[in-house]
Amino acid sequence: MRRLLLLLLLLWALVVGAGAGIPPHEDAARVARYVAHQCDWGALATLSAREPLRGRPFANVFSLSDGPPGPRGSGVPYLYLTALEVSVRDLQVDANASLTVSLAQTPYCKKKGYDPQNPLCAHVIFSGTVDKVNDTEAVFAKLSLFSRHPEMASWPPDHNWFFAKFNITNIWVLDYFGGLKTVTPQEYYNVTP
Repeated sequence: MRRLLLLLLLLWALVVGAGAGIPPHEDAARVARYVAHQCDWGALATLSAREPLRGRPFANVFSLSDGPPGPRGSGVPYLYLTALEVSVRDLQVDANASLTVSLAQTPYCKKKGYDPQNPLCAHVIFSGTVDKVNDTEAVFAKLSLFSRHPEMASWPPDHNWFFAKFNITNIWVLDYFGGLKTVTPQEYYNVTP
């Protein structure tokens, strides 16, 4: 009985725990996917469309998800937005944006004693566009977001919420000393996290 229990625990660790640790820093694409899946929010920077900031950078925090909790996500950062939100108004003028996610928001960096600015406290910077998803993709976006952020389901319906995704065109990873690493979207989406 004890041997069977040990075997089941080992099997569980292999299946469920496979994505439990950060990948080696030499594998920047896997690190990027790992960080994206671990993070529940990010800093989205837009170009302001409002005076007196018109044309200047404007950053705001948004909840996000690349899939339901579990060992792997899709890699696509999904967002739940409303046109009443100031950054969404910026995106309606210019959909270009950058999105930064960091393991500083997880227990990982604190447990290791890493300051959020320490490169070992991995973070990823995405650039691209934010676009509303179609009805088919909205089903997965809703599952992804509401499973991690259940209170979203009760947000005021008169705000006309919609699901959007961050369409990634460029990726930079900072997870070790020596500067940023560039990852292509193809490398990012093709890697097994």
